[in-house]
This record gives sequence, structure tokens and C-alpha cells, in this order.
Amino acid sequence: MTTAPGSPRARRVRLTRLALVALLVLPIIEIVVVVAVGQAIGGWPTFLLLVATSLLGAWLIRREGGRAWRALEQAVRSGRMPAREIADGVVVLVGGSLLLAPGFVTDVLGLLLVLPFTRPVARSMLAAVISRRLLAQTERFTGPAVTGQPGWESQTPRGPRRSTSSDEVVEGEIIDED
Repeated sequence: MTTAPGSPRARRVRLTRLALVALLVLPIIEIVVVVAVGQAIGGWPTFLLLVATSLLGAWLIRREGGRAWRALEQAVRSGRMPAREIADGVVVLVGGSLLLAPGFVTDVLGLLLVLPFTRPVARSMLAAVISRRLLAQTERFTGPAVTGQPGWESQTPRGPRRSTSSDEVVEGEIIDED
């Protein structure tokens, strides 16, 4: 059984392979970079630099995570949807975790995610990934809507629909009980 190249299953397989390759290649890259930095500045300075970046990561995740949490609480208290604040929290959590991991490559990536002036880019990327996933899942469960043939509108998996040739109008009133 083969899958179509653009299907959601093929994308999942591709993402799984990409994640597996990243998990195998990233430690090798980190070791190469740490050895190169160690040869350039020495062993102890490299070790101290790794410890310093981990401490910086712990401090930044605490500071920026606290800010993200306060912003989330404020959004909930004001009664608005905290989508931006939740995205900020996720980005700070991932960035802080990367900063805590030993290595210079993950430190640079984590720093880019945690800093307030680069976080909007990461948040936009996260929103794009989530929206693509939601659209793919929606299409997977509902299937594509077929509207080319008359009478097919009522046969979609989403339930009965009004025919495009119908001129029946139902009048009503919306009552908001807030």
C-alpha cells in the first residue's frame, strides 16, 4: 500500500523521518562545534561557556516564562482568547529547553526563540504549522466537499446542507443571554 505524495500520511512520514534525522545529526553537529570551540579557546573556557549558557537559559526561561504567564493571566481576566499568550508560552518553553541542553547550536536556536524581539517570528511559524495541521486534520475527517453535481450538497459527511437551488428562507431572532 503506497501513499500519495501530498497526502497527510505522507507528510507525517516525512516529518517523522526529518525528526529522526535531526535527532541523529544534531548531537554530532553539537559535538563537532564543541570540539572546534574547545580547540579555539581551550577546554576549561569551553566548559565554563557551556555552563554559563545553561545558567543564562535558566534565567531567561524564568524571566520570559513569567512574563508569558502574566500575559496569559491578564488575557483570561480580561475575557479575551489568549492565543498569542499561549503561543508565547510554548515558544519560551521550547527555547528555554534548548538553552538548558548542553551545546552551542541548541543555545543559539533557544536564544532566538526566547528573546522578546525574535519571538514574534517563531510565534508566526508556530501558528502556520498549527493551522496547516488543523486544516489537514479537518480535511481528513470531513473529506473534500463535493459541490460540482446538483443534489450532492446534501450527501457530504458534515450532514445535510441546503441546496443551492432552494429559495426557502427561514427567519429568526438571535437572543444573547449574557
